[in-house]
Amino acid sequence: MFESLSQRLGQSFKTLRGQARLNEGNIRDALRDVRLALLEADVALPVVRDFIARIQEKALGAEVLKSLTPAQVFIKIVHDELVTLMGSHNDRLDLQARPPVVILMAGLQGSGKTTTSAKLALWLKDREKKRVLLASTDVYRPAAMDQLASLGQDVEVEVFPAHPGQLPLQIARDALESARRQVMDVLIIDTAGRLHVDDVMMEEVQSISEAVNPTEVLFVVDAMTGQDAVITARAFDSALPLTGIVLTKIDGDARGGAALSIRAVTGKPIKFLGVGEKVRKGLEAFHPDRMASRILGMGDIVSLVEQVQQDVDVEQAQKMTEKLRKGKGFDLEDFREQLRQLERMGGLASILDKLPGMGDLPAEAQTSLQDQKPMRRMEAIINSMTMEERRNPHVIKASRRRRIAAGSGTTVTEVNKLLKQFESMQKMFRKMGKGGRGLSRLLGMGPRNLMKGGLPFH
Repeated sequence: MFESLSQRLGQSFKTLRGQARLNEGNIRDALRDVRLALLEADVALPVVRDFIARIQEKALGAEVLKSLTPAQVFIKIVHDELVTLMGSHNDRLDLQARPPVVILMAGLQGSGKTTTSAKLALWLKDREKKRVLLASTDVYRPAAMDQLASLGQDVEVEVFPAHPGQLPLQIARDALESARRQVMDVLIIDTAGRLHVDDVMMEEVQSISEAVNPTEVLFVVDAMTGQDAVITARAFDSALPLTGIVLTKIDGDARGGAALSIRAVTGKPIKFLGVGEKVRKGLEAFHPDRMASRILGMGDIVSLVEQVQQDVDVEQAQKMTEKLRKGKGFDLEDFREQLRQLERMGGLASILDKLPGMGDLPAEAQTSLQDQKPMRRMEAIINSMTMEERRNPHVIKASRRRRIAAGSGTTVTEVNKLLKQFESMQKMFRKMGKGGRGLSRLLGMGPRNLMKGGLPFH
């Protein structure tokens, strides 16, 4: 998300490098580039006008500190205004109401409401330690209820049993009563969507809202719809007491205009971002300050640390550290575990996206990082090996390589490439030495160095 905007803003800041001070001339040139970058990102025109006006006012009145260059001052001003534009702080869900806290999910068909409902249930269960009940009132879309039941089973959250022959309003009331009987902390109600905003849909979701009196009404919208996301959000806000917005499919939106416009136009906070189709690692809380830093290429180390703490198997990591410390070496079994750890964290792109300087990578390099197929093929190759081959890769000669390639659905060339990359990785770990000094150096590498061979994934 925001790849195009990040690159364009980076170009605009270059116009101020080498300048001794900020003045009307160089500020005007930089603001023109920022304006074009925002418009190309599909940010609403009124939002762009207000944003540029605020930056211009602050930039012309800014005193450049001795320790800062004009470019740094301008970037700081843009960063602060981006934070303000997107909401200043993370708006958490209100979970303090008398249980069960009811969360109503609304939005158009295809926006990802059902998947997001399951993601949110898992998030509440794991992060907030809440007992959650899921319920679907979508009696129109074929298999909508079956989909939620399947997702609920995947995330190990109970789903209220309902069938398409029931009335949506009655399902909602029965689900609330069931949540009370079972002493659930949260009830998430997934409502039906339509292909467009219509009176029948709005009346139905309004009646459900009035019946269950939700604490949170979340509007789920596809970020890839750009300005249409803002328009539909405004329509839903006029019909429902919206408390927040969930932007889905942000990994498919390189522009990010909806995220920058929707808060300013509706006044409603973005509470969550949805990433990909995977239910287990596809939802993250929205922090305007962290997102602003990512847009400006400053990275998001805080979110990265939180991600590592949440997703990395600490016990497994300690075993790996101890193994390396004792000099027992790094084998293909260990390599496979590292690939799995990376996949649990959303892939290499999810990590590098939060590192400073990611925006400096060429567009083709950033695109390649989004592709997780190479990692999956690597794991398939290792899975096709015997335990002896994983522990002692030197025994893998020509005949074994042909067998491994056939078993993994890959080619001998790919098997050779993996083994060569693994050998390079082994050498890197051997150089780390005791005490983890080498590992610290590795973690301090920028994305350009990582791409040049620090990690053998591409």
